Amino acid sequence: MTLPNLPLGNSGLHITRLGFGSWAVGGGGWSYGWGPQDDAASLATMRHALELGINWIDTAAIYGLGHSEEVVGQLIRELPRSERPLIFTKCGLVWDERDPMKAPRRDLSPDSIRRECEASLRRLGVERIDLYQFHWPDAGTPVEDSWAAMVKLIEEGKVRAAGVSNFDATLLERCETLRRVDSLQPPFSLIDRAAAEKEIPWCASHDTGVICYSPMQSGLLTESFTAERVAALAEDDWRRRATEFQEPALGHNLTLRDALQPIAQRHETSVSCIAIAWALSWPGVSGAIVGARTPKQVDGWIGAAAIELTRRDLDEIAAAIWDTKAGTGPSRFRRSRALKRDVA
Repeated sequence: MTLPNLPLGNSGLHITRLGFGSWAVGGGGWSYGWGPQDDAASLATMRHALELGINWIDTAAIYGLGHSEEVVGQLIRELPRSERPLIFTKCGLVWDERDPMKAPRRDLSPDSIRRECEASLRRLGVERIDLYQFHWPDAGTPVEDSWAAMVKLIEEGKVRAAGVSNFDATLLERCETLRRVDSLQPPFSLIDRAAAEKEIPWCASHDTGVICYSPMQSGLLTESFTAERVAALAEDDWRRRATEFQEPALGHNLTLRDALQPIAQRHETSVSCIAIAWALSWPGVSGAIVGARTPKQVDGWIGAAAIELTRRDLDEIAAAIWDTKAGTGPSRFRRSRALKRDVA
């Protein structure tokens, strides 16, 4: 199966519009886990995603406290070199070995970045990381010092392209003074639209790729999600504590999800696919990271890569956002002479 692909900014990487997110592959037993996850199921799910055409996997050292990278590394070893996907991972969140349920601390000091990179290379079993990203900003380290450490890793051949996650436009500008930022990974969905205000337009104007995460808002924008399902989540599933999964936000979010059903029916697809296609429709967005715990879940969203939303679709979605008062951020981009599309 062939999926549409785009260049990731000026990084030299070409990625499919959808990438596999391996947050849940890390399993439970840590502060931001998704509950128990079987490694065999994770491997089968990732293989299925690759068979359907996906050419990149996004992971992070913190996912499962290294376990997600280990499982991705096992997958890579089992594949012929010609079939291996691009591997993206992240650093900057350091966990407490004595207390895995303790929230990780942010650390982008140069020494920590190098230690984390070496550890990720070992767990993944690769000589070079295709895209290495800072996971969250670290207020305790000047970002220029952190980015200079990233540049050294590129010069040493340990990293191919460099990106950041959860950075604002001010931090992007500061990094750009030393070396271009190849990519930004922001949260972006029908519910969390804040990145469309400044960060995604900044990336579009600087030829920086954007790979957004949680386009289905961690499962909220799927047909099967209900208030009852929230109550049944595993005790160590981070979503139990998240604002968007609690009332009153939960009710607004599920009402918005339901408003997508007529659009999904017109396209003969799922609500999940419409939610992802909406994120992909924004100018400057290169791809979307989508997670799955079973091959069946991949089948439920893989079709989003080929969906082209019409102006009618986008108008209806913008109206639903307004009516439900779900989430925050711009609800629609506008067309202009300078760009084909721009944020409203």
